Amino acid sequence: MQVLSGTRRPVRQPAASCLREHGTRSIRCPAAAPQQEQRSSLIPETMQDLAADTDLQATLAAIAAKGQQQLTREEARARKRSLQGLGLPGFEQKLQGFGFEPLRRQQCTTLQLNIGLYCNQACSHCHVESSPARSEMMQQQTAQRCLQLMAGSEDVACLDITGGAPELNAQFRYLVREARALSSSLEIIDRCNLTVLCEPGQEDLAEFLSEHRVRVVASLPCYGQDNVDKQRGRGVFERSIEGLRMLNAVGYGQPGSGLVLDLVYNPGGAFLAPSQAKLQPAYKQELAQIYGIQFNSLLCLNNMPIKRFADYLIRSSTLSDYMALLVENFNAAAVPALMCHQTLSVAWDGRLYDCDFNQQLDMPILGAEKTAQQQQQGHAIGRETGLTVWDVESLDEVTGKLVRIASHCYGCTAGAGSSCTGATA
Repeated sequence: MQVLSGTRRPVRQPAASCLREHGTRSIRCPAAAPQQEQRSSLIPETMQDLAADTDLQATLAAIAAKGQQQLTREEARARKRSLQGLGLPGFEQKLQGFGFEPLRRQQCTTLQLNIGLYCNQACSHCHVESSPARSEMMQQQTAQRCLQLMAGSEDVACLDITGGAPELNAQFRYLVREARALSSSLEIIDRCNLTVLCEPGQEDLAEFLSEHRVRVVASLPCYGQDNVDKQRGRGVFERSIEGLRMLNAVGYGQPGSGLVLDLVYNPGGAFLAPSQAKLQPAYKQELAQIYGIQFNSLLCLNNMPIKRFADYLIRSSTLSDYMALLVENFNAAAVPALMCHQTLSVAWDGRLYDCDFNQQLDMPILGAEKTAQQQQQGHAIGRETGLTVWDVESLDEVTGKLVRIASHCYGCTAGAGSSCTGATA
């Protein structure tokens, strides 16, 4: 274990190897054989796992009884009570204690679109609660409006497309084609779960991504099968390896290709993400030696104490411990680079948010300027309409607005900091 400077609580790091342990000997998972025949869909297996997941079924029953908005408010109150019970400050108070002014939005340089919650997986840590059972999907008129706003901004340098599994949305390829036609220099990101490359109908996905020079940011929380399948579902690791090989085959991660393939690590439990610089060499060595896979960079993200991971923390009676871990490892150096400063998050229905986490907590960017206290109080009252892509004529209209913050924001400032682009400090 490692203790960060100036903190009391130890930061538990994952074992040096992500490989399965069997006694005192590591068993390395065999390389997945190249698949010549068309893969069957992962969705039926995921649906079977969902039906057998008693914890998830209990959550679905609670949603049916109380509604998603009520459960979201109860989750927020649980985080707040955990801090109060430990005598720890709220996030706004913590920022004030370090001399920070209230956070305000800067010029938008990244437009992040969550184009739907439908996914072929149902990961245990998923902060958007995606699964094959979700039906929320962005429609073409919303996608068109996002492109119009982006085209009218000189500051947006990155279009970041996420989900769910964004590739399974009908608007994904439309957005990629149109965005690339708008600018040859625009960075386009596909946040990919890798297994989607093996889904029927996606056989040409790797070629499509390479043709449009899309940067792939792919989830792979470990380089060993047991840890990945435990967190992301049965059979996910094998299909992920196959997906990575497909991407490598068209040039992704290969020196000099210009096709960027980054992998994303997130912890498998209630501990902070380790150093990217220390974990990346292990990933590169294991994936190259065992599977012949190459990639560019590893991004390490903390688990946010919201949605499915929050459900896990509450069920295991560790929410207070995890919140204390985040607070006591607060890193002021991570604050200036918080993604909520320059990233604008757009939901599948066109509503605007400071970040993808606020999006899932139903904390939209509000039209009329309010104090930070009023904004936090507003979330407790009920669902707020907030601004949509049709309410603004320019992305500049949200510049200078107060960023909406709450206790979950500690997840982005703990340890080395955490954002959609990895560590921030």
